[in-house]
Amino acid sequence: MNANIDLTGAPLPPEDSNTASITGATTQKPTTALLPNGSRRERPGALALTVGFGLVAVCLIGLFTSPSAAIGGAWCIGMMLVLLFLSVPVAIALSVPSIIGVYAVSGIPATMNILSTAPFSAVSDWSMSVLPMFIFMGMLLTQSGLSGKVYRVADHWFSWLPGGIGIGTTFAGAGLSAVTGSTIGMTYALGRAGIPEMLKAGYDRRMAVGTIMVSGMTGNLIPPSILMVVYAGIASVPVGPALMAGAVPGILLAVCFAAFIFAIGVIAPKLVGRGHNAQSTTGTADTPSFTRTTTTWRDRFTSLTGIWGFAVILVVLFGGMFSGIFTPTEAGAAAALCSLLLCLWEKRGEQPWRKVADSAMDTVAATSAIFFIMIGATMLTSLLAITGLAPILTGLITDLGLSRIGFLLVLIVLYIVMGMFFDTLSMMLLTIPILLPTLETMGVSPLWFGVFVVLLGEFAMVTPPVGIIPYIVHSIAKNPEVNLGATVTLRDIFTSLLWFLPVAVVFLILMITVPGMTEWLPDLISRTSGGMSG
Repeated sequence: MNANIDLTGAPLPPEDSNTASITGATTQKPTTALLPNGSRRERPGALALTVGFGLVAVCLIGLFTSPSAAIGGAWCIGMMLVLLFLSVPVAIALSVPSIIGVYAVSGIPATMNILSTAPFSAVSDWSMSVLPMFIFMGMLLTQSGLSGKVYRVADHWFSWLPGGIGIGTTFAGAGLSAVTGSTIGMTYALGRAGIPEMLKAGYDRRMAVGTIMVSGMTGNLIPPSILMVVYAGIASVPVGPALMAGAVPGILLAVCFAAFIFAIGVIAPKLVGRGHNAQSTTGTADTPSFTRTTTTWRDRFTSLTGIWGFAVILVVLFGGMFSGIFTPTEAGAAAALCSLLLCLWEKRGEQPWRKVADSAMDTVAATSAIFFIMIGATMLTSLLAITGLAPILTGLITDLGLSRIGFLLVLIVLYIVMGMFFDTLSMMLLTIPILLPTLETMGVSPLWFGVFVVLLGEFAMVTPPVGIIPYIVHSIAKNPEVNLGATVTLRDIFTSLLWFLPVAVVFLILMITVPGMTEWLPDLISRTSGGMSG
């Protein structure tokens, strides 16, 4: 996939884009980036294509001359990796080698069977209908302008604390990435708004960019989480519990980042604009200061009126599931309906039905892309079963003698390396079918593992020097309208992550040692509502 195209087909802002600020006036139509595109690489050049297709040819020869089905399956896995490195769309990279592998191992009847059954079985489950509902909801909320209002509310309510603007940015980022389903899309929007606001308040440039980079890490855990729905489909776990399992860890991680920023504000106040006159128009060459308007309590309460619709949607979504009135699927549909009414109300007089139509078209495109990828993942699962590669891989992992904690630590390293090439969704779809048979052997709950994998994928996307998010924020920070004259180097970006990422590492360790945090809320809802599988 192209570095500036997401799964919806909508272009992401280029480095020198003058796209709309999340808090200010618009100069261009904001993009509706829904899912991470996952690659900062340009399309491969002629040399890379030549080498890549040469490797594909080698894999094909190895497949059709393999002495056993398992070795043939291994050649297919190698072919998938080569295609992914060549920026071939994920759905094609997963499905084509799987189909060829099934044909090579079992012949035409098995191939026709997988072609006829996989597309239907991958996406026909009723619980998967919540996916387009959540996507449609996110599109509508973006079109309604709610994203800017959420940021302003967070800014108003936390700006009085030490590091308050950073704390507000952290919570706003968690909320926005949860609603839109896109860490990258949220990073673009929040980076253009949050970095200049923090610089105006006297924040050190490294604190400003670091806050932006970690703000979206929690969003794909907090419901409505598209990635958790996709995981539920791949792992065959109930959608409702999968959605709720990520809520507590997602909120706790956001609180941990906020607490870290608050601690920095107390221990080193100059880093967050305290301890010197942040309201003056003076400053250093690297970090100039600008006037920032003081927020009153009246401003804080007035700002809440702008997000009343968001509060209603949360009540419908969570209240419906807690009370047992709605299943998760029905709650998603009800929340999408509320978002539709909210968009029509907020954009009345501004061709609201056109915005609804645009949201619907983007939803169809995004849902189709995800479903095609899930079909590819189902074909990969079939290949692993037919070739017998799945039990062999499970046996190899078991024979290593790793404990549960050792197994998960190896996964952390694996995902960090994979984050150099793939987005969270691609990493999940490539690894989950291979790892699922091992979970029971290692004593790992599939529900907990879904939360762990999603968080690990987000962690990999910000880990230097391989993650994509640091390079996105660096490109945003080179815009003079964003950096306000301050020089933000790539070294500053990486230094800021050295401050923030230990918080995420500690939280990952906490998740491993206290796995019950993922199951508490699903169990609570199950007891209060009598179940929530659909």
